[in-house]
Amino acid sequence: MNPKPKLIRITTVPISMNIILRGQLGFMNQYFEVIGVTGYDFKHYNEIKERENIRMCEIEMVRNISVFKDLKALWRLYWFFKKEKPDIVHTHTPKAGLLGMIASKIAGVPHRLHTVGGIPQIEFSGWRKNVLDITEKVTYRLAHKVYPNSLGLKQIILEMKYCPDSKLKVLANGSSNGVNIDFFKPNFTINNIDEYKSICRKKYNLDENDIVFLYVGRIAKDKGINELIDAFEKLIREQSNTIKLILIGPFEKDHGILDNKTKRMLEENQSIKVLGRFDDVRPFYLISDVFVFPTYREGFPNVVLEAQSMGLPCIVTNINGCNEIIKNGYNGLIVSVKSSEDLYTAMRKLAFDKEYRLGLSSKSRKNILDNYRREIVWNALLDEYNTFIGNKG
Repeated sequence: MNPKPKLIRITTVPISMNIILRGQLGFMNQYFEVIGVTGYDFKHYNEIKERENIRMCEIEMVRNISVFKDLKALWRLYWFFKKEKPDIVHTHTPKAGLLGMIASKIAGVPHRLHTVGGIPQIEFSGWRKNVLDITEKVTYRLAHKVYPNSLGLKQIILEMKYCPDSKLKVLANGSSNGVNIDFFKPNFTINNIDEYKSICRKKYNLDENDIVFLYVGRIAKDKGINELIDAFEKLIREQSNTIKLILIGPFEKDHGILDNKTKRMLEENQSIKVLGRFDDVRPFYLISDVFVFPTYREGFPNVVLEAQSMGLPCIVTNINGCNEIIKNGYNGLIVSVKSSEDLYTAMRKLAFDKEYRLGLSSKSRKNILDNYRREIVWNALLDEYNTFIGNKG
């Protein structure tokens, strides 16, 4: 019996691998000998190893530029590849992509692949943008194939001239991992779902008649939080008693400082509930009426996929990824980037027009079932791997 081909998947830090590739590594392990390579932290590293049942190798990589640490990681990756002799090296996240592609090229790995989940330097300027542009170009040049996780991201890569069109491919309908429809489903609890929803609403001091908007993600300027709070403040001037906003996620200062007005609203307004980070956000999707995601830039947002899978209509900005999942007026609404006025208009429409809101909601989960189930993405990637190594399955 021939041994299974060897596949190495790499991310810079373990939390990325744990979130981005959840379930996918175990699926691929049926067909390949899968090895995960990333940095170490006790929680995420061991979760991946146990859940996916794969071999793991700890190689420290840092997101920021650090000549000594980067060279050390590059050296360790090179010798690891020489020892393991993988058939495929597939990288995710910028630093893992750069170091992984350089090391695998030098080590003579026959198939080098890289997935792009976003291009943060779009919002940058000056020397920092120039450095990041160079690292992207080097990564893409050394890869045999580059997989943007959305059609819009592919177009941006072409416009920035990072690599030729012939090297780029969007798998299936986009997304790096799809969504687990059995986990993110409206009736996810074994309890009476209406009773559970009522209990959850009471827990967070929400009345049954409240219209609840939900945001999940980093609490940061580049996620459109200033615009969201501005739009929400205008909305509750009209109907302050029954409209609420829940924010789930960590505060991050590295991606832009929030306005003082926004900070004050987050601290003082009783209609806004800032609840921090949760491992399981399904109860919040359940108790909400509308998901709102006014980000400035994105790859292919998992939270929008999750919200849709839970049956929520979504308000998103007109950026790549978001405007591929959401069809305006069909399963959600699309607004201009950085426009609190557009956001207010969309939120007002869904807050006060229940029939329209429920109409969008009725199409949300179907969109996921038809296009973004994780099995669709996994099988598209498996087909791609088999094309490279000649497996007929």
